[in-house]
Amino acid sequence: MGAGGRDFHNFNMVYRDDPRYEVIAFTAAQIPFIEQRHYPAELAGGLYPEGIPVYPELSLQNLIREYKIDRAVFSYSDVSHEQLMHKASLCLSLGADFVLHGPEKTMLHSGIPVISVCAVRTGCGKSVITRKLAGLFREHGVRVSVIRHPMAYCDFAPVVKFSTMLDIDRSACTIEEREEFEPLVEKGVTVFAGVDYRKVLEEAEKGSQVIIWDGGNNDFPFILPRLEIVLLDGLRAGHEKLFYPGEVNLKRGNVLIITKVNEARRVDIEKIRETIRSENPAAAVFETSSLLELSDPEMIKDKMALVIEDGPTMTHGGLSYGAGVSASKDLVSGFVNPRLFATGSIREIYAKFPHIGAVLPAMGYSDVQILELEETIAKIPAEVVIIATPVDLQKIVKIDAPVVRVSYDFDINLDGIVEAFLKEHVH
Repeated sequence: MGAGGRDFHNFNMVYRDDPRYEVIAFTAAQIPFIEQRHYPAELAGGLYPEGIPVYPELSLQNLIREYKIDRAVFSYSDVSHEQLMHKASLCLSLGADFVLHGPEKTMLHSGIPVISVCAVRTGCGKSVITRKLAGLFREHGVRVSVIRHPMAYCDFAPVVKFSTMLDIDRSACTIEEREEFEPLVEKGVTVFAGVDYRKVLEEAEKGSQVIIWDGGNNDFPFILPRLEIVLLDGLRAGHEKLFYPGEVNLKRGNVLIITKVNEARRVDIEKIRETIRSENPAAAVFETSSLLELSDPEMIKDKMALVIEDGPTMTHGGLSYGAGVSASKDLVSGFVNPRLFATGSIREIYAKFPHIGAVLPAMGYSDVQILELEETIAKIPAEVVIIATPVDLQKIVKIDAPVVRVSYDFDINLDGIVEAFLKEHVH
């Protein structure tokens, strides 16, 4: 049971070459357009000469019954504990075991020092911390590369490597991929991803002295880190103990960073501090404010605005708005509600995630969805468009209205963490 990432890794690590098991199917959830595919034979291994089919998770009950499934392996992230146990109860009611594979069975070991950046929820700000760490290692003259959590939304490539913008143009097929890869590549950092993480790790190790694991959602790493940095969101106090496997990261983290403290209520920050004292008192704790900057504040003053926010943060991240609204709410006259103009799968996103506020999530998991996003933007009667995505959306979709971009950073000094890591692990 997966979402185009952890599921393939768990299969590769635990089941691919083990004749004691027969894997009947993958199911896909959370990410649109990734079902009705086939995990190819060249990745599935010698036991699966025809590959393995991928079905929508809605087929789970029928699959368990039809094939008399013995074991359902849950393999994706950022689901509530309650939702997770509902899925477990369904599988158990049909006679199947419900399995969660942990770090011991699924983490690869590297001869290169690895530092991981993970979180307790999607949208805590992992990418910012990863970029800061990579920049600091480069300033120390250390060869650093980033391994990104898989985003196998289009091709099933064993390994992909992004060193230039041309690499991204050739290989990144979704807005979500570009959001993760572009900011790092623009800073001169090579990023690796793919489906077969043994091979991904081998490629990354060749030219690196340090590897940064850049996590996806709130999953734990695929590679055993020597230092685990975990982010907690000041705007979602309590979530650190309510979502799987974010609570795993909370308990494992060596360094915990509470983000967005300037946007959060004081009582919520204290609630998170108390959770840390209770669940992981040995961790080093940092707190950081968000630094939001508009490319042209005067352009949005007293205007009706459309705000486009990061897609996954709004959907399975559970936020109603993000950096775009936070940066602009005191300047604009108001926000146009995009759901009134949404087209196709964008309309379906609002129906599936009713918590989303008067913002447009930048969804782009297929060419069709990117076109529907463009059509939705064109229909919205906004005087200005505020884009708060890591990637410059204007490179991907046509926007006729004036555009203002939001950049965001954290007010945090990571020098001490990097220097201590180099002293202990890089010689």
